[in-house]
Amino acid sequence: MQIDGESLVVQTGQVEPVPFPIPGATEGGVTATLVNVDADRGLVTTIIHIEPGARIPAHYHNDGPEAHYVLSGDFINAGETLMPGAFVTHPTGVVHGPHESRTGCSILTLQSAYVDPANPDFHIVE
Repeated sequence: MQIDGESLVVQTGQVEPVPFPIPGATEGGVTATLVNVDADRGLVTTIIHIEPGARIPAHYHNDGPEAHYVLSGDFINAGETLMPGAFVTHPTGVVHGPHESRTGCSILTLQSAYVDPANPDFHIVE
């Protein structure tokens, strides 16, 4: 990662995914490449990796909208299978998910606020 003037430049292939505990999610089934977690530097950006068979429960966020762009694999959002190139966005407070994958997937996720696993703005509705 380098900061070039006011811009943040990250070579995501050089950033190791880390465990990303999400309330109610399949334990160990979700990791994240933390691209930008500083909202002062722009959109909070992560690449979420969902292992085959893993599941994130239906939920919503109060701190801002969320957008997902499928990079690889099959991303199942509320029962609808989305393949690479698909884009889905969720306004603040709107229930979305559950999120799953049959074969494993990677999703570029953009948010206006960081969802801190230690104090998440993550409200399960299931």
